[in-house]
Amino acid sequence: MKRRKFIQNTGLLGAGVLASKFSFASVLAPEFPVVRVAADKRHFTSVSVDKAIQTFQAHVADKELGWLFENCFPNTLDTTVTYSVKNGRPDTYVITGDIDAMWMRDSSAQVWPYLQFVNEDPKLKDLIAGVINRQTHYVLKDPYANAFYNDPNKVGEWKSDKTDMKPGVHERKWEIDSLCYPIRLAYNYWKKTGDKSPFDADWKKAIELIYKTFVEQQRKDNKGPYHFQRETTAPTDSLPMAGYGFPVKPVGLICSAFRPSDDATIYPFLIPSNFFAVSSLRQAAEMLVALYNDNAMAGRLTALANEVEAALKKYATKDHPIYGKIFAFEVDGFGSAYLMDDSNVPSLLSMPYLGAIKADDPIYKNTRKFILSTDNPFFFKGKAAEGVGGPHAGADMIWPMAITLQGITSVSDAEIKKCIAMLKSTHAGKGFMHESFHKDDPAKFTRSWFAWANTLFGEFLWKIYNEKPALLK
Repeated sequence: MKRRKFIQNTGLLGAGVLASKFSFASVLAPEFPVVRVAADKRHFTSVSVDKAIQTFQAHVADKELGWLFENCFPNTLDTTVTYSVKNGRPDTYVITGDIDAMWMRDSSAQVWPYLQFVNEDPKLKDLIAGVINRQTHYVLKDPYANAFYNDPNKVGEWKSDKTDMKPGVHERKWEIDSLCYPIRLAYNYWKKTGDKSPFDADWKKAIELIYKTFVEQQRKDNKGPYHFQRETTAPTDSLPMAGYGFPVKPVGLICSAFRPSDDATIYPFLIPSNFFAVSSLRQAAEMLVALYNDNAMAGRLTALANEVEAALKKYATKDHPIYGKIFAFEVDGFGSAYLMDDSNVPSLLSMPYLGAIKADDPIYKNTRKFILSTDNPFFFKGKAAEGVGGPHAGADMIWPMAITLQGITSVSDAEIKKCIAMLKSTHAGKGFMHESFHKDDPAKFTRSWFAWANTLFGEFLWKIYNEKPALLK
């Protein structure tokens, strides 16, 4: 998911590990090897998550799905979290997997599926409160950074980056969703638990800084303080035009220099992230009224949400000759638009999952048809599977995360079953999800340790088990 230097091709597995086309037939021997981290080596143990695994395996006859659920659902807890108590408050550092840094987006998404258990699991509740506390600290350190180190004095490895880097910052790629995800996590934690303890004066300052940053990146009066350039052979790792990106016409939308994939945007008004910002701003406004009775700041947040929403209605759509009115992926306000979707989240496909738009929205339904067709330049169909990829992993590389989101946002039982089947048949015998795999050969994949993809797949299976268990038969 991250920069190309971290993408690895593991090569082919042994003969016989072949994925059948969208089939539930197991590609493994009847005995499934133990690949989950041993209990004494796990970073964190949740009684409620382990109980969910036992429940799933006891009631789902498909042994391979039970094995995958046991491996994937707890992967964030098993391998990526470091929990402690600092100054009497929970503190949690979360790496993505094979990269020792905490992304604002990934860390929120990685612990998100565990929110449903917090009221029955105090330790898990403290763990997530610790993520919120750590994210507050990071927003105040630099709202434009996307990833941070646990060591506050460590210097980022890209010493050639031309931007305002601070110690403790791993990477400084400005992405709208880096500030939306922490709000989503905080809001839903608060709604689920009623716990107000993470939302202290520093958290309120962080919300005010998020608002300030979003307004700056509307670029109404000037380009704002953020710029970024990197000496690299990968064009998607740097920004043109002196590090500010291609021009936009100020229309009320918020610029995002980079996508959730950490690839540079072409047109800086990234549509799915702007939709995400609208819902996040409204959640933050509700919290400021309820927790602080700060109607003035809440009013500013709501006004910005309304402004962005109005601009989306005017500038986010295009008429497609086949699918009718659809959402563009990126626009510039001048009339140019990029019609595509990417695999990372927020994507256009994932917006209902994020609560940014309704699944029955007519334009979304048209857009979904476009995304899941070869008219989307990053939809790949092969012998092993079909699904959305993106520029980050390259041509013909499908992301399990995108297939998972396709299933989570689907209202079709047949489509959900198809997504489960594809995910089941493309883990290449490893028992875990990967960043991406080749459309014709799942044994060619990138990132063997990508905790978000694992946990998200577990979330999908648990959702189907609870809502439509017959689809797992």
